Amino acid sequence: MVVTVWYWSASEPGHLGVGENSSNPENNFRPNYYAASPFEKAGSPESSCIYDHEMTFSLEGGILKYEANNYGNTFFNAAYNSVGGGGGSSDLCLAYDVTGVKTVQLGPSESILMTTNPTKTRGTSMTIADSGFMGYYIGSSTYEILEITENRMVVRSIPGNTSDLAWYHIFTTTPVDEQDGGGGGNEDFTNLVWEENFNTDGAPDPTKWSYDIGAGGWGNEEAQYYTNNASNIVVQGGNLVITAKAENLGGANYTSARIKTLDKFEFTYGKVEVRAKLPVGGGTWPAAWMLGANFPEVGWPNCGEIDIMEHKGNEPGAIYGTLHYPGNSGGNANSSSTTIANVSSEFHVYSVIWTASSIRFFVDGTLFKTFNNSNTVPFNSDFFMILNVAMGGTFGGNIDPAFTQSAMEVDYVKVYQ
Repeated sequence: MVVTVWYWSASEPGHLGVGENSSNPENNFRPNYYAASPFEKAGSPESSCIYDHEMTFSLEGGILKYEANNYGNTFFNAAYNSVGGGGGSSDLCLAYDVTGVKTVQLGPSESILMTTNPTKTRGTSMTIADSGFMGYYIGSSTYEILEITENRMVVRSIPGNTSDLAWYHIFTTTPVDEQDGGGGGNEDFTNLVWEENFNTDGAPDPTKWSYDIGAGGWGNEEAQYYTNNASNIVVQGGNLVITAKAENLGGANYTSARIKTLDKFEFTYGKVEVRAKLPVGGGTWPAAWMLGANFPEVGWPNCGEIDIMEHKGNEPGAIYGTLHYPGNSGGNANSSSTTIANVSSEFHVYSVIWTASSIRFFVDGTLFKTFNNSNTVPFNSDFFMILNVAMGGTFGGNIDPAFTQSAMEVDYVKVYQ
């Protein structure tokens, strides 16, 4: 007997979603109306039961069978709450008996996909006998298989109350509690794909870095003028040294430097590590961060921004990890902080682990912020890296009038995938 147990692919964007069922070839194979973000339903007792659902398929004597275990509760589409003895206009977890082994009938798909976009379907549908269903009650027992491998399955189903919609489910053979739920899971990257160790004295490697030059506030009312002068940026003694100085240039009262990997190295998903020692002084604002590579085309914050490390000289030891995106940018950014000792006298490793399901922020390997990534935010395409020291501005705050100069030293930057 062959047995496979399926679980919701809860860490995957769009594991539960709904879209139109129409003749439009661009929209009738995907959840264009709604797609759940990773572990979206885990936050409430009214919905979290969906992730308890286990679905076992077995093949015995040429007969395909199905058995569900919902641990007593099923997540109901609001239109069917009455089936579970509930009511209201919101989807609910309700006590419901799903016990019993049911047979499964396979047959050719008759969905609109077969005529509008047959490349998006396997052409097979399965119908579970005795009103059987897969994890979410929508009044349907027939599921069209869109994709299937040994450990991942995507299905599409037309709810019983309307033919204008299609629900999408993504399942995996990995139990939910072993998936990366964005809460400090074990997902990591170990294949080193790019590194800068700053071992050659002189200017930063031009094959890896370019400069931002000039003043103008950089969108944050900053007070410095960025240069490519060796007095502001140089590689020496195995470190990149970016020095902010109190000096007049181009109408600004301070100078500093900012370098980036735009058009030289860009990537999607991975682990980024930056080992650095930070400057001192009120108003200093060192940062290691990333912008979406489509920044020149779509602008900010549409491109997305991942701030791996930011530090305020006015708050010694407070390390910020921040995300900027439409609806959450500038003063409304999605930000968290942690406090560590000796940020300016010792090197520390600032890192993010970025996946399709989460972005996690660490200092010296200790997690301090988690963000549930999804296809509704701009963190699923190429980004480039930036290193800089700003002065003042909306984040750096008041600059100490006694400030003369201070530097951020970067030992290395590494990217793993």
